[in-house]
Amino acid sequence: MAKEKMVITKTALRRLMKNEGNASIVALDAVLLLQEHLNDVAIEITKKALALAKHAKRKTITKSDIKLAI
Repeated sequence: MAKEKMVITKTALRRLMKNEGNASIVALDAVLLLQEHLNDVAIEITKKALALAKHAKRKTITKSDIKLAI
């Protein structure tokens, strides 16, 4: 797999896991795995939403496109 740029940062994910998930210690490999998974999920949702927008003859992805894609 080619290394792709991650948009969600490790720092933000670690903070989320600690603050919202109540985890006191989070291993780097756990953060990296979650980062990769969320990136993949976001890409798939975006592709589905884009297809919906194109079907509606729009260039802009709307909130409703994302809701339908999820």
